Amino acid sequence: MKFWTAIALILVLSALGLTYEIAAGRVLAPFFGTSLVTWTAVIATVLAGFSLGNALGGFMAERERAVALRQVRAVLVGTAVLAALSPLILGLIYSLGARGTGGMLVSVIVAFFPASVLISAPSPLLARLAVEARPGREGSSLGMVLAAGSLGAILGAVLAGFVALPFAGSVATFAGCGAAALLCVPFLRDRGQGGGEEGEKPSLAPLIPIAALVLGSAALGPVCRYESGLSCIDITRTGGVISLYSDRTHQAAEPVPRADAPEDLVIPYTRWIWARMDADLGAAPSVLFVGGGGYTLPTRLLESRPEAQAIAVEIDPLITEVVRRHLPRAAAMIAETGYEAGVEGPGEGAAPGRLGIVHADGRVYLNETVRRYDAAVMDAFSSASVPAHLVTRETFARLREIVTGPVYVNLIDAPDGPLARGTHAILSELYPHVIAVRGPVGPTGLGNVMLAASPVPLDALEALPEGYEMAAISPARAFTDDRGWVGYR
Repeated sequence: MKFWTAIALILVLSALGLTYEIAAGRVLAPFFGTSLVTWTAVIATVLAGFSLGNALGGFMAERERAVALRQVRAVLVGTAVLAALSPLILGLIYSLGARGTGGMLVSVIVAFFPASVLISAPSPLLARLAVEARPGREGSSLGMVLAAGSLGAILGAVLAGFVALPFAGSVATFAGCGAAALLCVPFLRDRGQGGGEEGEKPSLAPLIPIAALVLGSAALGPVCRYESGLSCIDITRTGGVISLYSDRTHQAAEPVPRADAPEDLVIPYTRWIWARMDADLGAAPSVLFVGGGGYTLPTRLLESRPEAQAIAVEIDPLITEVVRRHLPRAAAMIAETGYEAGVEGPGEGAAPGRLGIVHADGRVYLNETVRRYDAAVMDAFSSASVPAHLVTRETFARLREIVTGPVYVNLIDAPDGPLARGTHAILSELYPHVIAVRGPVGPTGLGNVMLAASPVPLDALEALPEGYEMAAISPARAFTDDRGWVGYR
């Protein structure tokens, strides 16, 4: 094998490995959410697979060259099949009842560990062939081997995060990983000791059905209806309600438009937040919404208060596009009064609309904005959990600087769980008046926990949504940027 052929193969396989690792974390989100815990499990599992694969590949590299090449070709075929079928395997394990942290760990190991082992197994033989291809230049050859591995990892990370997952989706990305592994097989030929006349010429005919299987895996369809690099989104329409799900978490809902149907908020936690806003805010408030979701609360605010202004910060443009297509009430409000807002807003004297939409991370917007608000709603989620960097003392301290009135926070946690306690501790440090309400607990032991914090006393509401009650939150350590929320374990 020529030196540059070996280097190119090392680069491609390294890129394939990192693409596979990042895609594994993305496809796991619809089943088990995305958090520090899930990403730790994915990274640890895949790296363990890489380590074992390199060790086993070292034994293969010591064998007679023709035998080693034959084994590595078989390994690449196995890589192609397992990589392409990883989403199917994950879905099967989930359907068999894998739940919670234990189920997540089992799913990650079974779905992603075997392919991770095989992806890295060819590397020792390729390194050996590269070094042998340039006698007397072993040092520089080995340096090029290591550089190709690092460069391939960089390319794989960029390819997965900026191209494959946002534009093709996770299922197609896994199929692409399988196809890339198969495309490496024809280059693994034995040219004999002198490197001149070709020796063994493996038949490629057996690869045809494998290639069909790998490419056919993409036809299984995506794990959700709409997919970006940030969200896996589904829309359902049942019982007169249109619902939006992100990573299988119910994010928003609207009643199906009917002449005889009242236009009310569907999800109970949104009714509580709106009841608080209705009681606490004046006739023309300026409200910041961190987390656009289904835009149901901004829509309700602007419908009820013609002079109100709202800015909705939504990290994923696809969410906004899905809302425009499928949630008629919010879509009408966006069409009527929505505009693309920058960090500084439309500028003095300009009035392009009343609903400014910012597609950015909520923390980045808070850090950079120069606008001021009368109230804020923190309702941003990544899967079923609030992103850790949005529930820290530093985040809410910055929010306190730009919001003169109350702040409303929606969480998903146990009634007195660690996320609720840590967030409550932050708000209690920054505001003299903090109240908490919790909703019904689901099968997982989690439910909505809502907090309202204000510099002035908050009047009691006449009624709470059905199943909701005032909550007592225990003292705890406030989350910070350095020591924050890690997700469910």
